[in-house]
Formats: sequence, C-alpha cells, structure tokens
Amino acid sequence: MALLEIDRVDLACAVNNAEHHTELNGATRLIVRRGQPFTINLHLQPGTHFHQGTNINLIATTGPEPSEDADTAVKFGLSKFMSKTRWSATAALPSENTVSLTVCSNPNAPIGLYQLTLDQGSGVSLGQFVLLFNPWCTRDSVYLANEAERQEYVLSQDGLIYRGKPKRITVLPWTFGQFEPDMLDICLTVLSKSLQHLQNPAQDCSDRRSPVYVTRVLSAMINSQDDKGVLVGNWSGKYEDGVRPTAWKDSCSILRQWYHQDCIGVEYGQCWVFSAVACTVSRALGIPCRVVTNYESAHDTNSNLLVECYYDEFAENLGDDSIWNFHVWVESWMTRPDLKLSYEGWQASDSTPQETSDGIYCCGPVPVRAIKEGDLTVKYDAPFVYAEVNADVVEYVTLRDGRHVKIDSSTTEVGQCISTKAVGNDEREDITHLYKYPEGSEEERLVFEKANHQNRLIQNEEDPGVHVKIKLTPDMMVGTDFDVYARVKNNTDAPKNCHLMFYAQAVSYNGKLGETCGLTELTEMNVKPTEGDKATLRLKYSEYGKAITQDRMIKLVALLVDIETKEFYKATKTIMLDSPSITITVPGEANVGQPLVVTVLLVNPLPEALENCVFSLHGANLTDGAPIIKEVGAVGPEEITTAELEFTPKASGIRKLVIDFHSDKLSNIQGYRNLVIGE
Repeated sequence: MALLEIDRVDLACAVNNAEHHTELNGATRLIVRRGQPFTINLHLQPGTHFHQGTNINLIATTGPEPSEDADTAVKFGLSKFMSKTRWSATAALPSENTVSLTVCSNPNAPIGLYQLTLDQGSGVSLGQFVLLFNPWCTRDSVYLANEAERQEYVLSQDGLIYRGKPKRITVLPWTFGQFEPDMLDICLTVLSKSLQHLQNPAQDCSDRRSPVYVTRVLSAMINSQDDKGVLVGNWSGKYEDGVRPTAWKDSCSILRQWYHQDCIGVEYGQCWVFSAVACTVSRALGIPCRVVTNYESAHDTNSNLLVECYYDEFAENLGDDSIWNFHVWVESWMTRPDLKLSYEGWQASDSTPQETSDGIYCCGPVPVRAIKEGDLTVKYDAPFVYAEVNADVVEYVTLRDGRHVKIDSSTTEVGQCISTKAVGNDEREDITHLYKYPEGSEEERLVFEKANHQNRLIQNEEDPGVHVKIKLTPDMMVGTDFDVYARVKNNTDAPKNCHLMFYAQAVSYNGKLGETCGLTELTEMNVKPTEGDKATLRLKYSEYGKAITQDRMIKLVALLVDIETKEFYKATKTIMLDSPSITITVPGEANVGQPLVVTVLLVNPLPEALENCVFSLHGANLTDGAPIIKEVGAVGPEEITTAELEFTPKASGIRKLVIDFHSDKLSNIQGYRNLVIGE
C-alpha cells in the first residue's frame, strides 16, 4: 500500500466542538465527548491518492504509559459503518486530495488528553484532542435524558448557592465558569495531582473511564487536607494570611490561583466554596453536577447515627458532635454498575474535609436513593451522609459534679429544606423528598416507628409538662436594636418555680460559638398551672456588632431550671440578621462587544460609617475572568452609596450579572439580575 503523504490536518475544531457542546471552550483545540463521532480532514500532498477500501489503522492513546490492556491505547481500522460500542472510524473523499475521517470513541473510554496517530509503518501524528464524559450519549454512564437538565447541570456557567437558616434562606450567586479560558486544562491538572495518579499514573488514567472514580478523586482533591488539593479549609474566623471564604464569588479565580502557585492549596474555603469548585470541575469534565444545601446538617463523628451534645451551664458544647446551621455538598448524575439496580441517578459527594474515608479526607459518591432507603452498606460513606440528614439529636448538661443530665432530644431537627437551584430559572427547588420519604407516608411510618419516632410532625407546646420556646420579631436588620422573647408555659396542675437564663452568642454557620452578645439576668419565674410567662432580651448592635461573623448569625439559648425538681428545659434558635439589598439598574439593551454601564445602589444600615467600601461586578462571559472593581470610599451612617461599573459582554444569551459589596464593617452582601445579551 502506498503511504499517505499528508500536507496538513484540519481538526475542524469549530464544527466538532459545536456538535459536541464544547464550543464555549473555544475553537483553537479539539474537545469532544465520548461515544459521539467527530470528523477531521486530511489534506494530501499532490500526487497522493486514497482509495476506498485502503487498509489503514488509527491509534488513540492517553496517559503516560498507554496500554491496550488498560484501555489507554487502542488500535482500530476503517469500517463501513460506525460502531456504538467501541472505537471505530469511517472515511469519505470530499475531493481528490482530501480524506475525511470520522472517528467515534468507545462510550466507556477513559477521559483525558489523547494523541491520534495514523499507523502506516511509522506513526504519523494527526493531532491531539481532549475526550470528555458525554451526557448526550445514551451509552455513556453519565447520560442525562432531559435537555433542560443538561443545559443546567452541564453547560450553565453560573448558579445559586443557598445558605442561612430554614426560615431565612439566603442566596449566593456563584460563577462556575467551567468554559472560561484555561479552565479545562486546570481541571485535568486537578486529576493529575491526585494521590492516585502520583502513586500509579497508568492505573489512574485507566480508571478515569468511571465517573464514580473521578468523582471520588475530586472529593479528595478539592480540599488540601492530605494531598496537593485546591483549597485549605478554615473556620477560625482569622483569615488575615489569605482570603476570607465569604469573599469568593467564582471558582475560576480559586482554580487559577492554585494552578499558578504550583498547586499549593488556596487559602481559604468553607463548605459552599469547596462544593462550588467541585461543581465547576465536574461540569468541565462532562459530569452533570449540582450544588445542594442541607439545613440543620449533622456532623456525626463516631458513626452511631446520633448527635450527642454535652453542654456546660453556659451552653458551651463539650463534645465533638455538632449540627451545622447549613452544610453544602454536590450531587453528580451517573449510573452505578458497582452497585445493585435502582441506585443510578444523583450521587452525593462532599469535598469539605470533615472525616476520613479509606484513610483520606473525602466523602462519596453515595446514591441519594440509598440514603433515602437507609441502606448504609453501599459505597461510599453512606453512614456519614445518612447522619447528616437523618441523625437523632440528644442533648445533655454536664453538671459541676460530672453528672450528665439529659435535657432534650429531637428526631426532627436534622435534615431540613434540602435545596438546590431549579432547572432553567432562579427558583429554589426543595429536594428533601429525595433524601427522605414524604411525611406521613407508609414508608416513613415504618422507618420512624422502628426508631421509636412517634411524634415526627407534632411539636405542640400544649402537651403536658413545662415548655420553653423562643419567639422572634419580624424585623432583624443588621445594625438595628431589636427584642427577642423566651416564653414559658406550665401545662401541669401544679405551680412551677423556675430560674430562666436567656442569652445570645455569635455563631458561625458550622455551629462554632463565639462571644456572648446579649444576656438577661437570672430570672426567677413563678408560673401558675396552665399559665405562662415571658422574658425579653434586647439585642443591641453596640454589643452584637462586635461579636458576629460574616455569617451574621446569632444563637439564642433559653435554659429553664425547675428549682424544686432540678429538671432542665432548653430552647435554642439561630437567627440570621437581614442584610441590605443591592439595587442594580441597567439602562438600555445589552449586546456582545458593546460596553455597558450599570448603576448599583446600597443603603448603609449601620449606625456608624463604613470605610473602604468596594463594589465588584462579575459573571460568566461578562468580564475577562477577573471581577470589575469600583472603590467608593467611606459611607456615613444610614447613607446611600452608588457606583457605576462598565463591562463588555463576551457572549450572547441569558447571563447572570452579580454585584458584591465589601467594606470594613459590612461585607458578604450580594445582588444579582439576569441580563439578556444580544448578538
């Protein structure tokens, strides 16, 4: 056979990338998805001819030690028809000196950077391409049938992350930016810096055929606890030597910083930051992914499915178990051939370093369905995730003589309002039903009867006994003074003489308590049978303003002691102070390549001046990857500050414009709106 003398190779990047939904990565390199054909053109030198039926072979390789046994090297010839289950290729002759080769990869091939070679005695390089998971391919293990969901969970570059409390859910706009320049290469580097790759590069590249494997690697690599991972966790409140977790608004700046500082962990992250970066990397690699928030999330350190809280008389938690006001992880969509049927679909994984799994800090992926069914034997880390959403809570007071007195228990506190962004709009979707059976269903009754949970729905203070509850006022804007109340009800037939301690402490979202910022004197109450009483606690900005963190959360504790029987009754409630809103005004139409000026406005709610005030603007395809910053200096008490920010949209479509405000005394303030960008 005469050798093919090739003048040049056209990888047709623009056409192929568009067909493979990777055009937002650009058209300078070939990026395709597995199990889907792509076509390249070989332009032959004059006098060279190719005839149908010519026996030529192609070789595709990936990884440092390509091997046919490991599926990281494959040799295949031309066929009449394309195969849907293995590497294959067909040829066409659009002109005398041009050969069009259409190549289709195995839908189970390892993802990564490939070299394509024409084998005709000596190998002739045809170029490189990146192979990704393919949610559009029915034979790929990440196949997602719904196009709107593919647009949301694979292609959308921005989203919303939920924080706060169940009754005061707040929204953080986030730019995932998986198609931003250099992001794909950085995401592939995350895989190549893993412990698995460093220990056995050839096996790691072979195992990348499995999204289960890749997701587990990512859950370890997004944190830097025991490897060269991306983010360093910090919940201390001290961030002077790094970036405070609440300052991040996008994944790209974090990943770029990690990459350009020789893959040393970026300081600092907390759960929503870990999860957002994991979502970016997953989507970049083609795995459908979404960010999920669980409210009243349990951290069970001893794997007994109980959160056991031991408090001293000042309500300081002496134990290791805790309940986070909220915790954020990700879900990734895939089949689970390693598990029994019905466990395909959403898989929960968590990059926040809490507990080790197989000796390293990672968690998941575990089927959400397994959590719902209480099947704790499946891989990976089912008991830990089950406890996060379903653990029972038992609270004790540790007396000075060392005795533990049980003061409260709950079967309903943990796992509330599990939330993710809805598909195609900015609404919140409650997915609690995916983790737990519906309230009142036969399945739920069976589960909770077995665990002696007869009173899941009823928490009624008219039940017999003594009850203490905390009530709030509707207006709790940061910067204002306001009252909260502890109400005591005596539903017995005897009078009760009680002592009430009612106080407030600053708290972080992960349950870590700070300084006391409000306290009533020890109040003695003489409550008649079937009657009640209340105590008022005034929360003053002059006190809580110095104690609260950027989370703007305060934990209220009411501790009631029956003087005669020495019985304890306790009520707690965590409040999140309201923050001011940012008003965004966009004049006229927005079009690609045309500068646009937006006006932003914010009212300082504090009774003191704000210094070093800064607005920043960011959003996928709206800037060049870095936020646009406008310093506005100082703002007086209760004064209005405005700024104009100019940017030039880079791509058409619906884009999320996000504005962030930061100052010395008030930060972590966001506003956003969707823009329709014209061509």
